[in-house]
Amino acid sequence: MKTIGFIGIGVMGKSMVRNLREKGYEVSIYTRTKEKAEELIFEGALWCDSVKECVKDKDVVITIVGYPKDVEEVYFGEAGIIANAKEGAYLIDMTTTSPLLSKRIYEEAKVVQKYALDAPVSGGDTGAKNGTLSIMVGGEKEHFEACYKVFEAMGTNIIYEGLAGAGQHTKMANQIAIAGTIAGVAEAIAYGEAAGLHLEKMLHSICAGAAGSWQMDNNGPKMLKEDYAPGFFIKHFIKDMKIALEESQQRGNELQVLETVLKTYESMDEAGLGDLGTQALIEAYRK
Repeated sequence: MKTIGFIGIGVMGKSMVRNLREKGYEVSIYTRTKEKAEELIFEGALWCDSVKECVKDKDVVITIVGYPKDVEEVYFGEAGIIANAKEGAYLIDMTTTSPLLSKRIYEEAKVVQKYALDAPVSGGDTGAKNGTLSIMVGGEKEHFEACYKVFEAMGTNIIYEGLAGAGQHTKMANQIAIAGTIAGVAEAIAYGEAAGLHLEKMLHSICAGAAGSWQMDNNGPKMLKEDYAPGFFIKHFIKDMKIALEESQQRGNELQVLETVLKTYESMDEAGLGDLGTQALIEAYRK
């Protein structure tokens, strides 16, 4: 497998394309706003004017777009990926989306001898830049194994989770855990501020113990600096939490922490803050 069509050049996608190219893959790219891809085009990625052109004759197609409706748009229909990728191509959706949608993609692709995997990622913009993403993969195991080297170009914790949709279910568990963790970091900082602590010392003290986490190490310092540049957008985290909540409700689970954090982020989005990074949650506590 040498040729890749990559659709979605956002905060994550741009770095993922770079890492694929560094590993020797020929990468063709498409995104709705060409300006977002100009750096990659300058660096040697091949620009395509449509999804159809981007996937034609490629060994692998990778997508990482915004919302489930965007996934549907690029995969289905006469101009979509399933209709235009070559027979035997591997179709890898790395968007965080609905497990049911991932199963639909898998089933429709299988009918036309194309192999779909759902492979959402975790690790944010830092993980994408460093090629250290956690990648959670659903689909047929033989297809996962065939694509392992491709995944290896973008991540380090690469795990086969099970049949189609299992990658997305694992990502939902990840997002549920993040919701509680990032809220805990924000609450700890808000408490520290109210108590008059030296916040950098406080973070340094607690991050090495049982309270330590990726969120504290990476987003805690950003909260202190009021650096809200998006490694992961609030608006996209809201989308993920809603999917997780819908899936849990269908199974009779009650996720009180997730519901509380979701409501807080939704109020921030309504206030026009949806394009900030998730670490901006601290502002809700400061208010």
